[in-house]
Amino acid sequence: MGPWALLLPLVLALLWVMASIRIIREYQRGVTFFLGKYAGIRSPGLNVVLVPFYTIRIIDMRVIARDVPPQDVITRDNVSVKVNAVIYFRIVDPDRAVLQVEDVLYATSQLAQTTLLSVVGEHSLDDLLSERDKINAELQRILDEHTDPWGVKVSTVEVKHVDLPLEMRRVMAREAEAERERRAKIIAAEGELQASERLAEAAKTLSVEPGALQLRYLQTLSEVAAENNSTTIFPVPIDFLSAFMKKAERS
Repeated sequence: MGPWALLLPLVLALLWVMASIRIIREYQRGVTFFLGKYAGIRSPGLNVVLVPFYTIRIIDMRVIARDVPPQDVITRDNVSVKVNAVIYFRIVDPDRAVLQVEDVLYATSQLAQTTLLSVVGEHSLDDLLSERDKINAELQRILDEHTDPWGVKVSTVEVKHVDLPLEMRRVMAREAEAERERRAKIIAAEGELQASERLAEAAKTLSVEPGALQLRYLQTLSEVAAENNSTTIFPVPIDFLSAFMKKAERS
């Protein structure tokens, strides 16, 4: 019996031990099975899994970000839009993520697509554009509720982009322009109203003291002279002119 016959079992045993060693990182957990039956969760560090009796599946516990592909959606007010989103989730129960669903990442992604279709379809276009936070919160709540049996925690769902048809963009641009014109006219009308009210109050004040109007004329003259203007203005009281107007009417 040669030396190789003695070394062969030792080499095979060494290879078996090396194949049974698993290093699990800090952000991972290992779900183990003994002869196909669930046998617990392995913690991070050096673990010995005696193959082929034991098998192990490594689960990543970090936050996972998945894009929800653009979905063609018809809103509640019958507007066709294309919406995409992003979902952030993490596995909190690795045993359920393995035992309850075949592919937890694929299942969560597909559920996010169908949920996005149903939730956006229940809202109007104005809600979709102005109440984005409300829709995101509703998406997060529904997804978190449905993925909880899989050991998944959905932390955030964000609608990234709403693609409108070209005709709808033109209509919204005209609507926004008309709204701006309406506000400008209202502001101008309110300014005219306030100006007329102030002028009426000023006229009442000047009518109490006839000399105040003459002082206002003199103040206007000083303002005009400060402009280095060659034109000379002489303020004439209205009462002075009214006397000539009455005389002309009698004649």
